[in-house]
Amino acid sequence: MRKTYAPRAFATLAEAHFANQPRCALWAKPGMGKTVMTLTHLDALHRVWGESRPTLVLAPLRVARDTWATEASKWQHLAGLDVVPVVGDAAVRKAALRRDVPIYTTNYEQLPWLVEHFGDAWPFGAVVADESTKLKGFRLRQGTQRAQALGRVAHKNVQRWINLTGTPASNGLEDLWGQTWFLDEGRRLGRTFSAFRDRWFQPVKAGQFHQWKAAPWAQDEVHNRLADICLTLDPRDWFDMREPVVNVVNVHLPREVRVKYREMQRELFTIIASTPVEAPSAAAKYAKCLQMAGGAVYLEDGVQWVELHQEKLDALEELADQTGDDPLLVAYHFKHEAARILARFPDALDLANADDLRAAQAGRGKLWLGHPASMGHGVDGLQEHCNTVVFFAQDPNLEHHDQILERVGPMRQMQAGKDRPVFLYYLVAQGTLDVVEMARRESKRSVQDLLMDFMKGEL
Repeated sequence: MRKTYAPRAFATLAEAHFANQPRCALWAKPGMGKTVMTLTHLDALHRVWGESRPTLVLAPLRVARDTWATEASKWQHLAGLDVVPVVGDAAVRKAALRRDVPIYTTNYEQLPWLVEHFGDAWPFGAVVADESTKLKGFRLRQGTQRAQALGRVAHKNVQRWINLTGTPASNGLEDLWGQTWFLDEGRRLGRTFSAFRDRWFQPVKAGQFHQWKAAPWAQDEVHNRLADICLTLDPRDWFDMREPVVNVVNVHLPREVRVKYREMQRELFTIIASTPVEAPSAAAKYAKCLQMAGGAVYLEDGVQWVELHQEKLDALEELADQTGDDPLLVAYHFKHEAARILARFPDALDLANADDLRAAQAGRGKLWLGHPASMGHGVDGLQEHCNTVVFFAQDPNLEHHDQILERVGPMRQMQAGKDRPVFLYYLVAQGTLDVVEMARRESKRSVQDLLMDFMKGEL
């Protein structure tokens, strides 16, 4: 069932920005709805304004493969707007490009191939660069291969361009030149990166070398030069700070994993990596299915486990990239989830370790791993540096869910004197018990809230 789209004031503002500025940027944190706002604009561009040339959306692989097409399928007002991913091997990509649709999506790594494939016949009249910081390394005579390939067609063949990101300058103002060049070919920040650096940066000696640091006047001047084409949506201006901003990150399992998952559902048995996996009861099957949704499953001894997929790890990595330097408090359910996260992110902090907990309380680290059952009273200070929780797994225990939320939730933020929203991200494997647990949690909360309100005499 498709959702009804009732745009908030900030969505209307963003869509007007896209319409009035053919080449522009939208800066907004994940969860603000950048994808649906952009799709709404593209729908008008192709079906109302009559744009005949297709649009190309560039994004990280998982987002290009799954997110944009899935988002278009959610909304009633986007019914009939076809979005086709151009991913996979060369034969699959070529077949996708032969389809006659208004929007194609592909990952940044395919840019050199895509530019070579079309040559002088580049077909895309509009480009959307989702997570545009992937283009920050562009330079006229050097830089990343993918940005160089895109630079050859960006102004010669593309009439409309949208940069989307929540962290445009996580490493400083120098991140802005490459992204902005694709909007204005250097008119605002300098025709070359050297001209940009010479104007707004100063060399500072560091040992035997010099480093370039932003001049005292740089920030205000750069901001003013970009003000007409870059729109920032700050959640503090639009959301009730007493309620978290909730975002569901949909994860799509590989076909072979879905087959194994359905076998476990039906037969209480499957074979993974030549190893039998059995669930002796309905309760055990429930746990096995939750584990499989997360990416691994325990064997008969309950200690050893085998991995099935890394889709949630990929989603977590993308989310970490999108949120810049802001720490993420990552809630896991099974021990193998923590082990796999730590293997992918060796610098992550395990809050079960006293030294790592102290490091997090001091604001160090990007990913903080915590099991909700061990994140109760006595774990304090995280709210000083963190306002984002990622639920890697869907824990059936509502108390566990609320326990970890309370470590950095809205009340904690207010107690710490922080004027900022709390973001919640749920990594949800589609077609699995993750979806059931999300719905069950909401129904449990409704029953509990009614009971507590009644005891307060509010009913």
